[in-house]
Amino acid sequence: MVSCAECTDATIVTHGAYCESMKIYLANPRGFCAGVDRAIEIVELSLKAYGAPIYVRHEIVHSRHVVNSLRQKGAVFVEELHEAPDGAIVIFSAHGVAKEVWEEARRRSLKVIDATCPLVIKVHHEVNRDHVQGYELILIGHAGHPEVIGTLGQIPDKFHLVSSVRDVEALHVESQDHLSYVTQTTLSVDECRDIVQALNRRFPGIKGPHQEDICYATQNRQNAVKELAKLVDVILVIGSPNSSNSNRLRELAEYCGIPSFLIDSAADISPEWVEHVRAVGITAGASAPEILVTEVVDYLKRFGEVDVENLTVIEEDVEFLLPKELVTVQPSSRHSRS
Repeated sequence: MVSCAECTDATIVTHGAYCESMKIYLANPRGFCAGVDRAIEIVELSLKAYGAPIYVRHEIVHSRHVVNSLRQKGAVFVEELHEAPDGAIVIFSAHGVAKEVWEEARRRSLKVIDATCPLVIKVHHEVNRDHVQGYELILIGHAGHPEVIGTLGQIPDKFHLVSSVRDVEALHVESQDHLSYVTQTTLSVDECRDIVQALNRRFPGIKGPHQEDICYATQNRQNAVKELAKLVDVILVIGSPNSSNSNRLRELAEYCGIPSFLIDSAADISPEWVEHVRAVGITAGASAPEILVTEVVDYLKRFGEVDVENLTVIEEDVEFLLPKELVTVQPSSRHSRS
């Protein structure tokens, strides 16, 4: 790690303690994943096809920037279905919902367009299949997260939630011989490893999902942060405070020994974070649009010359199909770098 204290006098400019030349590494992949891209497009195409208002249950994705933009276009965000009028068009967010939410929508004749991420739907199918086959179910995830609430709500009376090794050790099950577990998709393999190992130690016959059930985007963005941490003095993670995957990126950077800050936008940056800094890493959670990355880079340019480089760990080319109700609507441009 190199600090500005090692610069010569000639490299110090009038911006206080900032270096004239700053290296900025942009993590790649960063920002929107295929599930987020699809969810946003579903709202935009629904507004185009049916007109405003379109009701969206919960934030479509955890990004204040995205939610505010869609609200300005005519989307109305509600936390519960009773806030939408009978017969309204309602979009379910990318996080998925419990079965009782679907049942309420049917009772009230709401027209539902489902923006649930296909990876989450896959987990729901696995849960329901294992339940039918008589398995007692365990979910690895963070209590209170919308995806966890939706997954637990597939089989509300037959699920155990564990968030730590300690939870596994305290777990009481009816039978140790017929157990299965799934994970919150926005956890990474690294996050789950200790808990999975604890489950396998305590319940040697437990049935687990395939590794591909873990969200590819979460793992890829965390791998990119690990590479950033080898090169920079500080890491800025762009994402809203309620974004689980964005918080995990910041925590991972700190675990790697690099000061890291979660910001909603460039306006949240404190100048002292980049004092005496020669190299800054920037990444963005899976719900953060690329325009916010551009704004952060532009902010850092105020302090002197910057050299911007993409640090690519893997190229993502995943794309999910739209719901059948919207396939004939003229598509909007993809959002992966917008």
